[in-house]
Amino acid sequence: MPDGLPIDYNQPLNGTMAAYAQQMLICTGQRDWTSRIEDDGKHHAWGHLARGLKRLLGRGGRYADPFNNILVSSSSFSPSVASTSTSSTASAFLFPSFKYFPSIPTEILDSTGAGTDLSTFVQAFLLPKKLSAMSESLPEARKAELTRKPELSSKFTDAVDLYHSPVILICGHGGRDKRCGVMAPVLENEFRRVLGDKGFTLAGSGDHAIDSPGHAHVGLISHVGGHKYAGNVIVYIPPGITMKGSSSPHPLAGKGIWYGRIEPKHVQGVVEETILGGNVVADHFRGGIDRSGDILRL
Repeated sequence: MPDGLPIDYNQPLNGTMAAYAQQMLICTGQRDWTSRIEDDGKHHAWGHLARGLKRLLGRGGRYADPFNNILVSSSSFSPSVASTSTSSTASAFLFPSFKYFPSIPTEILDSTGAGTDLSTFVQAFLLPKKLSAMSESLPEARKAELTRKPELSSKFTDAVDLYHSPVILICGHGGRDKRCGVMAPVLENEFRRVLGDKGFTLAGSGDHAIDSPGHAHVGLISHVGGHKYAGNVIVYIPPGITMKGSSSPHPLAGKGIWYGRIEPKHVQGVVEETILGGNVVADHFRGGIDRSGDILRL
């Protein structure tokens, strides 16, 4: 590890995961980002998406809700279309909905606009289905504005459900902290090696599938909190995955499991225990999230 940036091996990991309702992974095709991801990608559609989400969901935004924490992350996954300053759409994954959106509009129309824009996407997928009890004092019109409108999801017909393919995310935000910047590429290579040995096909190795049995996604992501616990790894187990070699349901199907202090020597165990065996590795467990957005603790 870099001088002066040690790994914390003393604090218990359980419960150190940031509470969040959903995680949105913006596909940038880059492997590192500026410290604040909304300052990056000035000439790319994915940068416009990050800034637009902050504008709509951040403090003072049209849909700002302190009880609806959307974790917006940049990822190394490549966008479905070339991302340039003139592009009008960007690509992203959404968990724990387990969806991939190849073309999310980055433009924000004014509140009277009738077209499909980024606010349409936010209303369709990112707002809560039910507001927190702390929002009861809000005017009815404001409560309606902050509540999800699932009927708008029909405007995004190209969305792909991830039903079979696990997704392994490794914090590699070297522009934020060198510990994850050093650890992540090594872990990425090891996950790809071990998964390949277990018979998985991998995105980025000539296979462009989004979801299929025996396929997996491994990528780097921006800061998720807890650099002192590097390597930080999130494993999303899709809802339709079964135990390897059988039709038995996977015990962790539809869940996201956060691990910390993962070193290359632990990767084989994470793949065998969590992805193939359906078990949580308690010594490295930071927390988790289920399909409904509830936080998991041991």
